[in-house]
Amino acid sequence: METYNNVCEDGNSLYLGKYHKVRQIKTLKEFIAGSHKLYKENTAFLTKDKKGGDYREITYDSFKGDVDALGTKLIDMGLKGRKIAVIGENCYDWVTAYFAVTAGTGVIVPLDKELSKEEIKRLIDTAECSAVFYTNTYSKIFENIDIEFKFEMSVYEDMRSNQNEAEIRNLIESGKELIESGDRRFIDAEVAPEQLCSLIFTSGTTGTPKAVMLSHNNIASNIMNTAKIFEIKETDRSLSILPIHHTFESTIGIMGLLFKGGSIAFFEGLRYLNKNLTEAQCTVLIGVPLIFENLYAKIWKTAKKEKKDKLLKNAVKMGRTLKAVGIDAHKLLFKSVYKPLGGKLRIILSGAAALDPKVARGFHDLGFVFSQGYGLTETAPLVAGIPDFETYINGYKKAGSCGPALPQGELRIDRPNDDGIGEIMYKGPNVMMGYYNMPEETAEVLQDGWFATGDLGFLDENGWLYITGRKKNVIVTKTGKNIYPEEIEKYLADIDYISECMVYGTDSEDGNDTIVSVQVRINDEAVEEAIGKNYSDEEVYKLIRAEIADINMKLPNWNRIRHIVIRKTDFIKTTTKKIKRQDNIELLDEDMFTLK
Repeated sequence: METYNNVCEDGNSLYLGKYHKVRQIKTLKEFIAGSHKLYKENTAFLTKDKKGGDYREITYDSFKGDVDALGTKLIDMGLKGRKIAVIGENCYDWVTAYFAVTAGTGVIVPLDKELSKEEIKRLIDTAECSAVFYTNTYSKIFENIDIEFKFEMSVYEDMRSNQNEAEIRNLIESGKELIESGDRRFIDAEVAPEQLCSLIFTSGTTGTPKAVMLSHNNIASNIMNTAKIFEIKETDRSLSILPIHHTFESTIGIMGLLFKGGSIAFFEGLRYLNKNLTEAQCTVLIGVPLIFENLYAKIWKTAKKEKKDKLLKNAVKMGRTLKAVGIDAHKLLFKSVYKPLGGKLRIILSGAAALDPKVARGFHDLGFVFSQGYGLTETAPLVAGIPDFETYINGYKKAGSCGPALPQGELRIDRPNDDGIGEIMYKGPNVMMGYYNMPEETAEVLQDGWFATGDLGFLDENGWLYITGRKKNVIVTKTGKNIYPEEIEKYLADIDYISECMVYGTDSEDGNDTIVSVQVRINDEAVEEAIGKNYSDEEVYKLIRAEIADINMKLPNWNRIRHIVIRKTDFIKTTTKKIKRQDNIELLDEDMFTLK
């Protein structure tokens, strides 16, 4: 098998003297116990008793007490060794339920809160769950779902159903009474590193559901390796904004902070982002590219509106000059940028999808420690990431890369083409145990310890990874040309009139070839500025077509866009804001238009 090997064959040995020191853990039980011992009096979480209220702090000691009590109660109810689902909005109860299951009770099954009732039931049945924790907004959904135990959680304290014996707070209080009477079944429970910890369904839930089996060691090793490249301090505080069922948020956003004694505040929704960052005085923000691209655009839009964009551009130049001679004056230069973000934000981590390199460099210029990583559910999730000690020089120079492999990981490129692009293969302790009850599907992606990611990319001379697209998204023309949609989408991202787009292949009118098509969601504000309000479909189409014609001149003939579809509705997406390509290709309706 032809491969292109990572130049750092022993796991990125070039960085061995730079990695941050971390304590060793092998299970999530060790993880929780260790953080409790080290940071007992620290604040672990900030939550609200009511929406719009003040944040209330919860210490590591209180959190550990709640986890132990709930775990004890679950075992007392006969749930030892069984699978337990959890679904709902990000909140303290969700995290408590997660660790009460994983740290000594059974196997957790996090579910996407955007699933329909039918999908929820299907996945619960597939995972063979005996119980489910759900936030009270899902109460009606679970009224008619047949499952042995149903436990209600609350996002806010004032939403609790205190009369409900199965409400999580009542279960915790009951568990505390059991512990006081001498019940140590949960506290003393043994958990093995290779024991199944979590079943996580991948984003695509059409067809046969595919559940990723992660062991305790899979997740624990990813927590440690992430901490080696991103230094989190006890004083750091993050705002939890991504769906918590997703491994990027649970492993990096939640456990990454708890591992080092930091704290997590739960936000109230995207429109409250700046408000919550300020209230909680957050120093860390973890999210997906769409969030950061919008945030960056808003910074410059505000500057332009206040007629301060020239001042901001000059400040960026001055910041670069001063940084080059060892002077960091960013907080002084960009005070007006930092203030709406709470004033203390210093670290931004982006993942789950490709980010515009201009945005990455832009945040660097504004003085943030900006990093991006690459991972998958099957790898718990991180595979590669730009270390914080590399962000300023190489992170800036190599914007567009997601960095080298993790300290204990290895990357290689399978069957590279003339440009070095091939399927990304990964080996490391965080690679999943397999797909639940799917031996054939497991065998397809696990080969001699290597995981076939299904993503395409290349490695540079320093072992830094660049993602070029998804293997299954490649458009193959009738003449045998390979077209990578993501590469074309990067060009289209530079068009101000386009907010989002999706490139895909369709048959030509005569059926003799495959042509490049694109669905476009316009930027209403930019379009209005260009052609005025009350514009027609035809005017929009001509505007977009003219811009794409300019892009086409930069592309090889076979890569040129021949068919344009303008959407009037948002793309169908996953909860991490990835566009679901096949769903959107199939959904051509009256809310889209194409003109000649």
